[in-house]
Amino acid sequence: MRTAVALSLAARRPRLDDRPLDKRIGLVILATDHTTEVDFQRMVASDRIGVYVTRIPYANPVTPENLRAMQPSLTEAAALILPDETLDVVMYSCTSASVVIGDSEVAAAIKAAKPEAAVVTPTAASVQGLRALSANRISVLTPYTIETSRPMADYFAERGFAIDGFTCLGLTDDREMARISPKEIVAFAKEAAAPASDALFISCTAVRAAGVIAEIEQAIGKPVVSSNYATAWACLRLCGDREARPQLGRLMELPLEEERP
Repeated sequence: MRTAVALSLAARRPRLDDRPLDKRIGLVILATDHTTEVDFQRMVASDRIGVYVTRIPYANPVTPENLRAMQPSLTEAAALILPDETLDVVMYSCTSASVVIGDSEVAAAIKAAKPEAAVVTPTAASVQGLRALSANRISVLTPYTIETSRPMADYFAERGFAIDGFTCLGLTDDREMARISPKEIVAFAKEAAAPASDALFISCTAVRAAGVIAEIEQAIGKPVVSSNYATAWACLRLCGDREARPQLGRLMELPLEEERP
């Protein structure tokens, strides 16, 4: 006959930290996204900053209509990230949808669930990054069709950037966009960067550009900003992380515009 194991209750409750980690970043990413979570774990997550992820329904192909269809799900998706707990930053990880829906509309939808959080979109973060790099003239590389890219061209032009070149790769499925190899990204970036431009912007959170930013910068001799790279930079700075990471590219050495003395 087996002897019963005696269980005892500790004499006191454990002391609890205010939070498991000092800062919290929430990511709202597409159901089909292969890239954002990996990039943020590599560039952002640490023993001080936690990255917490939820996914939002999305159906290919990448068209303005399908992108806009995500808007009604944004609040519910944000609410699923550590329910009833506060976040420091929430990032919505879709560049083309941020253009179609609108940065302010995305922010309002997320703040309906997480009112205390700063909201980051790839488009707004990229504009901040390009301005921090003092870029006025830009070249743009997107994986999208011309139809999906056109609103993005308007977005950057409306914010005062002169666009010297705008290259579209013509893909319609974000899962294929994630399968563009880093080597191919570098090759297309070299072709897309116009000599007159101050910087190159590579769009789409599915594209694995963040890991080759420094390589592209060395090849073209000018700064490069990509969607996940810009949002990682913005999220780090909003969490008070001012560490320079030159190995990741030039932008990672700079503060957010509002942080500048």
